[in-house]
Amino acid sequence: MSGLRFVDVCAGAGGLALGLEQAGFDPVLLLDNKAVACDTLRLNRPSWHVMEMDLLEFVPDEHPKTYDVDLLSAGPPRVKSSATTARKETEEEQRLLEAAILLTHSIQPRALLVENVPGLVSASAFEPLRSFIREELEHLGYRLHWFVLNAADFGVPQDRKQGVLVALKERYSNLFRPPLPTVKEHVSVGKALHRSVAARGWLGADAWASQALSVAPTLVGGSDKRGGADLGPTGTKRAWARMRVNGGALADEVPGPDLDSSADMIKLTDSQAALLQGFPREWQFAGRKTARYRQIGHASPPPVGAALGRALAVALKR
Repeated sequence: MSGLRFVDVCAGAGGLALGLEQAGFDPVLLLDNKAVACDTLRLNRPSWHVMEMDLLEFVPDEHPKTYDVDLLSAGPPRVKSSATTARKETEEEQRLLEAAILLTHSIQPRALLVENVPGLVSASAFEPLRSFIREELEHLGYRLHWFVLNAADFGVPQDRKQGVLVALKERYSNLFRPPLPTVKEHVSVGKALHRSVAARGWLGADAWASQALSVAPTLVGGSDKRGGADLGPTGTKRAWARMRVNGGALADEVPGPDLDSSADMIKLTDSQAALLQGFPREWQFAGRKTARYRQIGHASPPPVGAALGRALAVALKR
């Protein structure tokens, strides 16, 4: 352990927290409002202090261990422009993001890390939100770093761009540098899933893996109000089809020996989706198949969290 402590809100299935743990950070508290996500966290890390609570109702005064931590991290639901979605949903997402920012007033971490949509970094539609964030943080002595990362640059077999805000107290800010890519070549879907698709003896596994040569399109967890799990909208499904993957549904298990080796399409399992999100094979997800996939699709890839954690640790430990 590096001795660095963090609080993680809107923790979800633990992708960001797991990455920070890999970078040497020790969690003091993880908070999420979904029971199944909290079950996932407890299933994998029984020693972590996990609270099922809405961020808008969280009162740090009742949890004094959260004070004076090194890092406050947050992966709130991805905000959307009011031009592209229902106003009520947009307001809910924005309120959670604003609540994460306002939490710095009471917790006073040395650093803040927020992961969200790439557009939050520079798109004109989000300028009012960026202005709110600047006003709330700069008068507390934080200096802001905005940048976009692609998970594929960190060994995740997926084209997943993330908008990142890192805010540090002024004495640490000049020491922070956004993480640089950790791989020279992106990991393809075929390479990431070859072992998995061959696990039950499918004779077509080698041929399938050899043609799935690109990274996956962005996994989309979807809405809790939607039906079953699939791999995304129409354009995303077309990208999957080019790799001989049926993106319309998830499979209950990987292909077996009875599947024709020349099968035109296969379906992925939620466990395979987790591999494409950068989770280790041993990480388990609570709930039924659709609930598991939604947790995976909404998660922040752990390798990106680890790279951000290492970059933050360099600044904070100096």
